[in-house]
Amino acid sequence: MSDDPLYRREILRLAADAKGAGRLDAPDASGSAHNPACGDRVTVELKLDNGRIAALAHQTQACVLTQASAALLADAASGQDQDGLARLALGLRGMLAGGPAPVPGYAAFDGVAAHPGRHVCVLLPLEAALKALEGSEPRTAGTKR
Repeated sequence: MSDDPLYRREILRLAADAKGAGRLDAPDASGSAHNPACGDRVTVELKLDNGRIAALAHQTQACVLTQASAALLADAASGQDQDGLARLALGLRGMLAGGPAPVPGYAAFDGVAAHPGRHVCVLLPLEAALKALEGSEPRTAGTKR
């Protein structure tokens, strides 16, 4: 296995497991993000309950870093509202600047800190989820808009 911090076993495993990959039936919100530098694209779909994420699915056409980050987000986003997700993004940016991981799973990306051009890869799924939440309205699960 390579010693390359961008392709650690943990990152490759996360990307291969692809937790949350796919689509949701009748999502409440959707957001996309694109990295024009490399062509990575992520679309995130959300089911919401009173403004909190009840379920997240992603369609990720991207590098292994973005795929792994999207898989982690599928777990980390559960129960989060827009402010909580923004704090997670801020914490992840801090980690990529050399700080601690905002939640344990994101520690897999600590080696990416030395590669500023790849930070956007790790942040892209969060950007898509935040875009989805920006256009959503708080509602109770099971109610129609």
